[in-house]
Parts: sequence; structure tokens; C-alpha cells
Amino acid sequence: MNKIAMPLGARTIVQGLRYANYDAYVVGGCVRDSLLGLEPKDWDICTSATPEEIKEYFSRCSVRTIDTGLKHGTITVDMERSGKFEVTTFRIDNHYSDGRHPDSVDFTESIYLDLARRDFTINAMAFNQAGLIDPYHGRVDLENKVIRCVGNPDDRFNEDALRILRALRFASTYGFQIEDKTKESIHRNKNNLNNISAERIQSELCKMLFGKGILEVLLEFSDVITTVIPELKPCIGFQQNNPYHQYEVYEHIAHAVANYTGSDISVKVALLLHDIGKPYCYTEDEKGGHFHGHAVPSKDISEEVLNRLRFDNKTKGEVLDLVLYHDSLIEPTAKTVKRWLNKIGEHRLSQLIDVRLADIYAHAEGTQESRIKRCNDIKAIMEEVIKQEQCFSIKDLAINGKDIMSFGVPEGKIVGDTLQFILNMVISGDIENTIEAQMEEVKKYLDGKGVLV
Repeated sequence: MNKIAMPLGARTIVQGLRYANYDAYVVGGCVRDSLLGLEPKDWDICTSATPEEIKEYFSRCSVRTIDTGLKHGTITVDMERSGKFEVTTFRIDNHYSDGRHPDSVDFTESIYLDLARRDFTINAMAFNQAGLIDPYHGRVDLENKVIRCVGNPDDRFNEDALRILRALRFASTYGFQIEDKTKESIHRNKNNLNNISAERIQSELCKMLFGKGILEVLLEFSDVITTVIPELKPCIGFQQNNPYHQYEVYEHIAHAVANYTGSDISVKVALLLHDIGKPYCYTEDEKGGHFHGHAVPSKDISEEVLNRLRFDNKTKGEVLDLVLYHDSLIEPTAKTVKRWLNKIGEHRLSQLIDVRLADIYAHAEGTQESRIKRCNDIKAIMEEVIKQEQCFSIKDLAINGKDIMSFGVPEGKIVGDTLQFILNMVISGDIENTIEAQMEEVKKYLDGKGVLV
């Protein structure tokens, strides 16, 4: 396990408070990640000093403080060039009546009482220049790759049900196993998640999806996943009876999610939802099971899920397009690829190829090769079209709306229709992307429409 190297700002705050006769430590996630050899995103500090004492001390040091969360004992200390750091008084959490936040907190001078209120052993460690404080053997659990609650798991999950998803997120992110008693409590208390806000569920879910252990988490905790996305429940155990599939619907979804190793959240969420409508489209004949047109109900159901979980409009728009088009047949020809570029744009088509590849790799072995090649060919053609700046959208045409109106056509629908007609001819290779060729075709088109007198 690696050593903990505090950044200058955190080290200065901890040392300063200790010199002023207070206990002070970096605590929680920064200690965990440092011991794992990862770069912490935030450095949280806890101390025996009360909020008033924290403010008074840093005022004497001419360091600005911000009242971030006085109710829970948190002050932000602005170390200017070294950044801002949250400093929180050691505390004991009282009753959680809302299943998410303590009704009140009591300040304490004991780091051990503060660590006792934390969720998992790997997050219940504190460190300063004197060494590591680890009363719940979090370092051993890190070494053994185990997620374990501090104390009684039922107590921890009843205090704050979001910890259920945090446990799954940590297991997924680090590829750890969840300890048996903690696991049993997660299954037992999963319905407490109904008390958690949609925004918090969405945040944990999205982080979880990118973990290297997401396949195991989705399969082992399908009951938890379907508590927050009940629309997925019909997919569990739904056999596909299809030579292209070796998994039932939910298992296929889980494998598809795990197959994508990129960083695009829209692709991850689209893979989680892409086949959610399959159980409603199942038919069977002598060739086996079929799910004709399943992309449409999948898109409709996905929209309900995304709205409920409060996804932003950009992500929602991308996911819905990807779900709707994930099963579309795209021929690997320049003409077809340019039509799709015109339809959904370069970014969306690139996302769609990622979805298709992850989906195909989750199909039955022996059925993947030709479709994988097709996707790679489409990607190569798209890259060539972009590189050569070939025309695939109206803005790429040699002519524009003013050129159409030069024939006496008023601004409006006929202008757009004419440009689209010319674009289709260019994409099809029927005419060149030059002003001369296009203006000649515009005249023929408008004459055929009876627009020219």
C-alpha cells in the first residue's frame, strides 16, 4: 500500500491546527485513494476545533474562511494558490428521520467517535503526520479488496439509504467484493432507496456504470438496480431463444454495459436501457424468438426513466437517439454513412457505433465477426468523409438559401425543400458539390414544381 502525501494546502491546515493544540487529520476518501495509489479528487480535513475556533484561528493567520455548513460543523478554508479545503469538526450524528441526513449533530473531541459514524471501513481512516488512525481495519479491507460497513450494516443503511448505492459504486469502481453481512443488508434494505432523491440516485448510478466491476455488480445486485429502475425488472430472466444471443435480456444488458470502456455517459446509459422494451415485443416462430421493432418501446420507456431520474436535456437527447437507432442497419457505404451523418451528426454517429460494438460483443460467440467488421468499416468511412470534408449537410453545400431565392422564390419551406433535394443528389453522387452543377439542378427542380413562371 502506498504512502499518503498530503498536498501543501492540506498539510499546512493540519499542521497549523495541531500547533494550535487541536487534533486534525485528513480523512475519508483522500486517505482511501492515497493508500490505493490513486490521486484524490478532494482532501477533506477533520478536527477537534469547533467551527468558531476554526474561524478564529484562521482569522489570526489572515486566511479567509467561508461558512459552508455550520449546522454540520463544516468551514471552507481558502488557501488561495493551494486551493480550498473543507474543514469539519469531529462529530456524532444523531437520529436520521429522513433516511438521508442526521437531524442534528453533536461535536466531539474524539476522532474515534467521528470515524464510528462513517459508512464503510475503507472510508473510516484518518491520517496526519503522526500516522494512520484505522480503528475498523480499513487498510486490511483495502488490501483484501472488501467493502464492509462500519458496525451494524442495517444501522448504516437505515441512517442513509444512499449508502446502498455507494457500496455498489465502490465495488464497481475498485473491483472489490462486498462482505457477506453488508451484502445481505443491502438486499434486505434496498427499498429504503425509495426515500432518496432522484438526483442522488442518478449521480451514484452514473459513477457506478464506469467501474471495472460493473458486470458483477449488475448481475449480483439486480434487485437493487431494479429498485431504482423498476422498468428493467421484466428483463430479468427473460429468455431470448435466439441464435444470436447467449444471455437472457438482463444478462445481455449487463454484458453490453461492461463491454464499453470509454468515458461517454450517454453511451453507458443507452446501453443500460437499449433493450428495456424487449419483453413487450417478443414473438416466436420456427426460427426462434424475435423482438421486432423493440427499439421504439425501449426508447419510450427510456424516456420515462430519464425523466424520473432527472437527467439533463443534452444527455437525455443523446440517450434516446442511441436507444432508438441502436438496432438500425447501416450499410458500410459512403452514401449511407453520409445520410446518417446528415441525420444525426458526427458525434451521435460515433456514439452509435460505440453502442453497436458493445451490444454486438454481448451477443452469442460465433455471430459477432461480420457485424463487428461492418461497424469498423462504417467508422472508417465516417472518418474518411470527415477528413476529406465531403458534403453531408446543407451547410456543406456549395449553394445556400439566397441562391434559391435568386430565382424569385420567397423565403420559406420551398427553400428548405430545395436545399434538401440538392443535398440528397450530392450525397448520392448524382451531382458534384459545385455552384454550377447545383444551380442547374435547382432550376430543373423548381421548374418541375411549377414555382418558376
